[in-house]
Parts: sequence; C-alpha cells; structure tokens
Amino acid sequence: MRRLNDNAPLAYRMRPQTIDEVIGQEHLVGPNKIIRRMVNAKKLTSMILYGPPGTGKASIASAIAGSTQLAFRQLNAATDTKKDLQAVVSEGQFSGGVVLLLDEIHRLDKSKQDFLLPHLENGSLILIGATTENPYININPAIRSRTQIFEVHPLSEENLMTGIERALTDKTHGLGDYNVHLHDDAKRHFATASNGDLRNALNALELAVLSTEPNDNGVIEVTLTVAEESLQLKAFDHDASGDLHYDVMSALQKSLRGSDVDAALLYAARLIEAGDLNSLCRRLMVCAYEDVGLANPQAVSRTVLAVQAAQQLGLPEARIPLANAIIDVALSPKSNSAITAIDAALSDVRSGKSGQIPAYLRDAHYSGAKKLGRGIDYQYPHNFPGHWVDQEYLPETLRGKHYYQAVDTGNYEKALEQQRQRHEAMKKTHQGE
Repeated sequence: MRRLNDNAPLAYRMRPQTIDEVIGQEHLVGPNKIIRRMVNAKKLTSMILYGPPGTGKASIASAIAGSTQLAFRQLNAATDTKKDLQAVVSEGQFSGGVVLLLDEIHRLDKSKQDFLLPHLENGSLILIGATTENPYININPAIRSRTQIFEVHPLSEENLMTGIERALTDKTHGLGDYNVHLHDDAKRHFATASNGDLRNALNALELAVLSTEPNDNGVIEVTLTVAEESLQLKAFDHDASGDLHYDVMSALQKSLRGSDVDAALLYAARLIEAGDLNSLCRRLMVCAYEDVGLANPQAVSRTVLAVQAAQQLGLPEARIPLANAIIDVALSPKSNSAITAIDAALSDVRSGKSGQIPAYLRDAHYSGAKKLGRGIDYQYPHNFPGHWVDQEYLPETLRGKHYYQAVDTGNYEKALEQQRQRHEAMKKTHQGE
C-alpha cells in the first residue's frame, strides 16, 4: 500500500486505494467493465489513459495497485530519467510486480521507450501511461501496440460533489477532523466551476477550510463568497498544437454548417478565450466559402470584411465583428456546390483524365502559333448576340461533363443555374435538337 504524506494536497491524499473508491469513469471501472474485470481476474495489462486533467487517470492507477496489492510508483516521462525507470523495473522484478503511473507518456523519448518495451512484453511491469494528448496521434506505435488505450471523461457535477462530500467526512485522509459547514451554494460552486476537474475542486476546498477562521461556535463556515475566493477558475484547457484544439475547430465548423448559431458561438468563444484569433478567423472564412458559398455570397463578403476588421482590432474587440460574422454564416442558407465542383475537377486531373486542351483555346500570342494550329477558329463570345456563342471548351474526352451541380438554396445560386440552363437550351437550339 502507498504511504500517504499528511502534508500532501487534499486531492493527493484522497486518491482511491481500491477500485471501488474510484469516482466516475463507470465505463471503465463500473460493474463488469474492462478495468474492473482485469482487477477481479488479476489479469492486468499495461494501458494508456487519456483525457483532460483532474479526471481520474492517477486515481485509476492508484486504485488498481491498491486492489491488487501491488506496489505503486509514479514517474514523469519528460522529467524523470532512464535510471528512475530502471529502479522501478528492478523493484517489480524483485517484488513480483509493480504498477507504474507514467505521466505525460506522449513525451517519452526513444531511449526510455526502448528500455521499457521488453518489460511490457514479459509482464514484469504494469505500465499505466497518462496523457492529455490523443495517443493515436502523439504516442509512438511501438508503445501503443503493447498497451490498451482507454479514454477518461470529465467528471460530472454529481461526481465532483461526491468527491467533495467524501473529503469532508474522511477522518484519515480528508478533512473529517475539521468542524466544517459547507453551504450548498458553495459546494455547487466548487463542483461547477472546476470544469470536471476533481483535483482542482478538492484543493480549493482545502484552501477554503484551512484559511477560514472558525466562528464563535467553532464552526468553519464555507460560504459561497469563501468558495469563490478560494477557487481560482480552472485555466481554460486549450493547446494550439493538441488534438483538443482540432476538436474545437471541428465542432465550430460543423455547428456553422449545421446552422446551430448558439453552438457556433460557444466554440468560437473557446477559441477567443484561448487567444487563438488566427485559427478562428481562418476557420470562419473557410466555413463561409465552403458551407455558405453561392447560397449567400453577400454573407461570404461580409465575413471577409469582419475577419479583416478583427485582425486590425485585435482581441478583445475582435470578438465583436467576429460575432456578427458567426451569426451571419450560421443562419445563412447553405451550399457546398463550389467546393464539390472544384474537387470533382481535381479528381479528374489527379487521375489523369484532364485530356488535351482544344487547339483553338490554346495560346496564340507568339510567333509561329498559327503554324501549329493554335487559336485558329476560336470564336470571341463578345462578337455574338448576348455575348455567348456555342463553342466547346472542355477537352474532347470530357465533353458533356458537369462538375458544377447547383444547390437549390439562395436566390443567387438559383440565378446562376437559370443562366446555365439558358445556355444549354441555346446550345441545343443551335445544334438543331
């Protein structure tokens, strides 16, 4: 069993010592779920736990060790050395097994990785890697292939309140020896303002209790005001190079495309709060052209102007023109006909189907062009009524191919389609059909 340091933060002291004490993550440790099955059968395998900070990765590792009576050690892949790893492995070989929680496993260098691999294979070490990064993107395949990967989720408000109540009543590791009256609104504030991070909530609770003088009756009153002063709001989780960043960007574009203006504003607000103005501006312009496009060209133009204004203003004022554009794009009619058309043309080009340019369309502005048959018989549309003439422009192998397929949304694109249909009708008339 691990020894607890009375001077350690409350969140550390309250780490579960058995699998039954784990809060949340029912999809992993609930009845008949995979990690509980491993513990019950004493058939542990190395694993990677990934998810936001404070959601229980270390708690699960601690609980696995406690439930199986194995030694529990914790190292950091970035800061601890290969020698530290060797010491843990040696302990496991001598004692019959050890559970190693390796924080920031995505930062494991090749030397440490090469050392660990054979020990993962022979089972002398139960490695539990913890990371906030997507392991399928950021962890070496050699490690991934020797571990099972489990995602942990942010804890619910109810999960956090359970953790808070346990800490208040636990006399061994928690605050049970203190005469505390935690007001309901203060408890809810700890639970809601921690953004699913139990560690943050518990450490704020401990600060509130230890820094508040008892009243005349010897009771420590933790009010909402005390809770607000003790809990520094959890720093916004956003890493411009991490997969959470791309998740937010993806959710933003899909919300804009789906015309959910409220969701779009929320995800945009996350990027604004993270100070990521460039990503927001770029994604907004992409959405305007890709998803609104010809259904509302005016909204596309307004988006470009809003982005230019935002870049000139900078944050925080940039949020104002961007909010206008977000609402405009989200609620505009949608058309992806332009991107679909260019992608269809690119597909033909990339597959070698682009064909030969008709001779009469080729450049004729050089000496000798006519001798090569360039530009001969080209018909200049402005010389004809309506500034249009029946003339083939596609290569012969692609005659009749239509890349652009109009979408029936927005008056502008309807007008474009009417113009094309008019030209098609004129072509048929000219050909005597």
